[in-house]
Amino acid sequence: YFIVSGWVKVRHLRGENDVTLAILGRGDFFGEMAILDESPRSTDIVAMSNVRLLTISAQRFIQTLFKDPQLHHRMLQLMVRRLRQSNVRLQNRYQPPAVNLVNTLVGLADNYGEITEKGTEIYNISYQDLADITDISVEDTTKIMEKLESKGWIKTDPEQQTMRLMNIKPLTQLVRRSSS
Repeated sequence: YFIVSGWVKVRHLRGENDVTLAILGRGDFFGEMAILDESPRSTDIVAMSNVRLLTISAQRFIQTLFKDPQLHHRMLQLMVRRLRQSNVRLQNRYQPPAVNLVNTLVGLADNYGEITEKGTEIYNISYQDLADITDISVEDTTKIMEKLESKGWIKTDPEQQTMRLMNIKPLTQLVRRSSS
């Protein structure tokens, strides 16, 4: 599945609980692992907003992948990007929670954000989902998000279901300073 528009979350079910593993947006894809390694799906996908998808059958996907070197290369690039994102996420575990969360928000904005006159907009992700993907408690996530909002670095618009990173530069600088 290729995401044409909208936001989805990748979940792993643990008994009766689910944990958000990743947030994906426009231009990303999912379902490829089950096709490529012929294993059963290990996660499920939940739409967070209205989503438009491009679907392709497993057989057609494999055929096209082998026939089209550009598609093959693009898929490899996207898979490597995911691996790098996983590495960054593991490294972020050793950062202070605020740096971890800001790094995650900046990454989402870089990958999927829409640049507007007022900042970079992403989907207004729930604190629970942010806590899951950053391995930070919901309580700490809430405190950090409230502090970012009080400083004017982010602004949420529940009506539009957006979160706007008002000025990504100080957020990026915060991440760089704390990572050095």
